[in-house]
Amino acid sequence: MWLETWFMALRALRRNTMRSALTMLGIVIGVGSVIAMVTLGRGATALVTQEVASLGTNMLIVSPGAMRRGPVSGTARSFDLDDVRALSREVPGLTGIAPVTNASVLAMHGSANFNTTANGTTNDYFRVRNLRILSGRDFSESELDAGIPVCVLGETVRRQLFGPANPIGDTIRLGTVTCNVIGLLEPKGRSTFGHDQDDLLILPIRAVQRRLTGNSYIGTIFATVADEASIHRAKDTLRAVLRERRRTRVQEEDDFSLDDTREIAKSAGNVTQTLTAFLAAVAAVSLLVGGIGIMNIMLVSVTERTREIGTRLAIGALGRDVLLQFLVEAIFLCALGGVAGVALGLGGSYAASRMLRMPFAIDVPLVVAAFGFSAGLGVVFGFLPARKAARLHPIEALRHE
Repeated sequence: MWLETWFMALRALRRNTMRSALTMLGIVIGVGSVIAMVTLGRGATALVTQEVASLGTNMLIVSPGAMRRGPVSGTARSFDLDDVRALSREVPGLTGIAPVTNASVLAMHGSANFNTTANGTTNDYFRVRNLRILSGRDFSESELDAGIPVCVLGETVRRQLFGPANPIGDTIRLGTVTCNVIGLLEPKGRSTFGHDQDDLLILPIRAVQRRLTGNSYIGTIFATVADEASIHRAKDTLRAVLRERRRTRVQEEDDFSLDDTREIAKSAGNVTQTLTAFLAAVAAVSLLVGGIGIMNIMLVSVTERTREIGTRLAIGALGRDVLLQFLVEAIFLCALGGVAGVALGLGGSYAASRMLRMPFAIDVPLVVAAFGFSAGLGVVFGFLPARKAARLHPIEALRHE
């Protein structure tokens, strides 16, 4: 009986192929939209995690100033090298600590020039930020202590100033300061968000302070710990040391910001997941609209086929047989639309992922759930038309014009 019911349902749908295809369209768009939105959202979350991880693993970032409610008077007090030495000495578990001070400069070589940022730091910066020297070397102790103007170039700075030539041993000018090039960083390329990771010009921190900024301020401190288990203890100790050195009272808030890459990745991931859930919920509305469309078309079909239903009932068919036939038609439409929607969603999200250079992250349980939900819509929205058909009186149905 089941097989016969399926064949009858298929024949009924084939009689109005165009109408059946248009009826499925709402389900196709709904399922495809939900799968595409969630897949792209998962890819965006993975991308954000990768981008944050590229900053360095198990890394702490300390900056002067803190987010406060209401107006803030005055400027945030900067760090200095004494703060860095104290942290290196008193915070256990640190595997590297790199102070950074920045200065916007016009780098020049011959007739070429390029606007960039000079980063004054120490050799720990290369390890903390996962930067590898492709050729040349890092800073010597004497260069760091004396603030000798030597520099390591990123690929973008090298290309802008030297073209294809090897810059090692040559010099560049940073305003009135002449800087010897001692190293070249391994290229990283652009991040997915468009940031040029090779636009780097790195000098000893004392060189930048004495020759470019004219002060001893440190804008950011990067630090790494041995493993994730040590992060919380290192953060607590680091916060306590800085509060003591900055003479912060117990009741006062920190006048510096302290973050770690895990928290940054988690916060960014939460944002993308929330947006993904919102967009998926909006897309899911089209599934309900598609289900309502199927119910309306099935009601029209019942009206058009009233005499056919009356004939079946008159020659002995039971009401449940008619009910089952119309339910099968609705389920078949929704299931077929679900299959097409899954293909559309996965294909569209794959193309978009390649275009946006994002990871293609398939959520298999979501795909199965979306297909199952689309088939379930056939039962829910097909039941009313099916029950109406099953309750027709044979004589009244045969009299229907």
